[in-house]
Amino acid sequence: MSNSPDLKGSSFTLSVLHLSDNHVENTIRFLSEKVEQAPAFFAQAPVVINISKVVGDIDFPRLKNGIAQAGMIPVGVTGCRDKRTQNFASDAEFAIMSASKSPSQAPATMAPTKIVRTPVRSGQQIYAKDSDLVVLSHVSEGAEVIADGSIHIHGTLRGRAIAGASGNTGAVIICDKLNAELMSIAGHYWLTEQFADEYWQKKVMFSLENDSLKFESLTV
Repeated sequence: MSNSPDLKGSSFTLSVLHLSDNHVENTIRFLSEKVEQAPAFFAQAPVVINISKVVGDIDFPRLKNGIAQAGMIPVGVTGCRDKRTQNFASDAEFAIMSASKSPSQAPATMAPTKIVRTPVRSGQQIYAKDSDLVVLSHVSEGAEVIADGSIHIHGTLRGRAIAGASGNTGAVIICDKLNAELMSIAGHYWLTEQFADEYWQKKVMFSLENDSLKFESLTV
């Protein structure tokens, strides 16, 4: 068996920052606020910058440094309209990336559902790769449950729940009692302060429809 390194293709979930203009300082402030709101979700998270809608030159060195100062890791740029812009981004040591469509549905072959029978404790992270996740107890504050499919929590959700992590927009999150810090479907997320009072501490389903997140009350 060879001990030499190997290079293989793979896929990872990255946050994509979509810029609408070239006002770099506004972008840096926006990212700083997001990291401050949810440091466990955004701190040290890799981010790709989509500049396809930007008109005018971008200060790429300042953008890269500002993203790092905000607490995220700048990975690359996508959406370059011309070779000149691409060269400016490359000179700032951004990777030049080509956008690809994220899958809107679950993979053709899903792994068996991952079942967790014990409480998910603070600081713990559970990930169900290419499958749904079922937690038969509660998820503590500071804990994180992630699934490429849907998440079902038969208890109180106090931590963070991230469904459709690989881009599945049809994924949902269901919990018996909503007390979450953060909930996310396919990269779209809401923090606690965005939850309507009527759903707090209730049995709910969280889903994504037409790029908009929503809660639905579930009867017991």
